[in-house]
Amino acid sequence: MKNNQDDPRSAKNGGDPGFKVPAPSADAKADANADANTMRAANAAAAQASAPAGASSVPADAGSAAGIEVAPVEGAPATDTSARDQLLGGGIFVVLLIIFFFARNAYTHHLVRRRVAPSAAGTAGWLLLVGLGFLSGAAVLAIMNSAKFLSVAVMVPLLVFGVLALIAALLTGRR
Repeated sequence: MKNNQDDPRSAKNGGDPGFKVPAPSADAKADANADANTMRAANAAAAQASAPAGASSVPADAGSAAGIEVAPVEGAPATDTSARDQLLGGGIFVVLLIIFFFARNAYTHHLVRRRVAPSAAGTAGWLLLVGLGFLSGAAVLAIMNSAKFLSVAVMVPLLVFGVLALIAALLTGRR
């Protein structure tokens, strides 16, 4: 769903280019020189802790005139979702909900023809709509940005509630 053609992130390693912290001014350089050794030690410790076992780390020079370059770890996925992707995913989700609404009406009518009580058939139809809505929401989020939304905290509740609602719809429609 992403178009990386005009994306500035695709310029460096196919991912996020990071950002550059500006160099400190003359007044800040005096303060920075006092803490330079402490900063270098902290940066080196942080780089060693966050770097993979086989990667070499180059500590950043706190007093360089060009500033400090902050770049993401190589291979880390970009997790931002563009507004275009969000709008497209939301539109697809709304279209699916409209389709599921018509499927709910057809399912309810089918149950009433099978001599299920109209109240039970209506409940089963709404549970079908809710279950399909949760499952399609999970699918749309996973397709929209899998690096961000394909996690246990997001997918498990959507999938569990969706499956439970579908099971409840089938059990309610059997009465």
